[in-house]
Amino acid sequence: MTSWVEETFGNKKPVIAMAHIPALPGTPRYDAAGGVDHLIEWVSNDVELLIQGGVDAVMFCNEDDRPYVLNAGIEQISAMTRVVTELAPKNIPFGVDFLWDPIAAIAIANATGASFIREVLTGVYESDMGIWAPDTGKFARFRQQIGADNIRVFYNVVPEFASPLGTRTVAERTRSTIVSSLADVILVSGAMAGDEPDLTILKEAKAGAGDEAPVFLNTGAKPDNIYEFLQVADGVIVGSSLKQDGYTWNPVDPARVKYFMEEVDRARKGE
Repeated sequence: MTSWVEETFGNKKPVIAMAHIPALPGTPRYDAAGGVDHLIEWVSNDVELLIQGGVDAVMFCNEDDRPYVLNAGIEQISAMTRVVTELAPKNIPFGVDFLWDPIAAIAIANATGASFIREVLTGVYESDMGIWAPDTGKFARFRQQIGADNIRVFYNVVPEFASPLGTRTVAERTRSTIVSSLADVILVSGAMAGDEPDLTILKEAKAGAGDEAPVFLNTGAKPDNIYEFLQVADGVIVGSSLKQDGYTWNPVDPARVKYFMEEVDRARKGE
C-alpha cells in the first residue's frame, strides 16, 4: 500500500497543499475584468510559495466557484485546464479537484499530466447542492475510455457540506469503497473546508481500510494538531491553515507553510 505513496510523493506521510483557484468563468464570483490571466497570476504566487515551503505535492481546486454545482460548465473546464497547464509544478506531483464534478476532474487531470484527483464518488448525501448521488461506475468507465487509469483517485467518504444518508458506519463505507469502487486513497473531512474531523472518525476509516488503501486527513490540518493526526493518517491535504490568518480565501503565508512543515517533519520522525 505505502510503496506507491512513497514512490509518488517522496514521503510515507505526504503533505499535499491546496492551490485554490479564484472563481472561474461562468460562476457568480468570477472577475471578468481580470479574466483568466488574473487567475493565473493569483495562483502562480501561491504555488511558488508552497513549493518553496517544501510541500510534497500541490492540488489545484476551483475553490471559489461558489455556490458549487454537480455538473461542470465547459467554460469552467476550459479555464481551469489552462490554469493548471500553465502552473503545473515541474519537480513535484500535482493533482486536480473539481467541486463537484469527477468527470471534469479526471478530464482536466488527464489533459494536464496530473498524478491524482480528489472527489466524492460513492454514497448518497443530503448536501448544500441538494441530494448528492455520484455515479462511480460512470466515472470509472469514462476514466478507462480516456486512458486515465494511471491517475490515482482519492475518494472522499466523509465529504464537507453534506451528511450521508443510510446507516452504514464510516468503517463499512470505507471498506466498501475500496473493494467495490476501487479507491486508491480514502479521505476523511470535517464539516466544512478548514474544519478538522473527529479523530475517532479518522481511526474508524483506518480500521475499515486495513492495509488495502491509505487514509488521508482531508481538512482541518493545523500546526497544533498535525502531529496527533499523523499518528493515524497516512498523509494530509492542507489548505486554509497555510493561508494568511488561516483564512481559505487569502494568499498563502510562507511563514505558516514553514511552521506547518516543521511540525509534519517532527511527526514523521516521531519526536
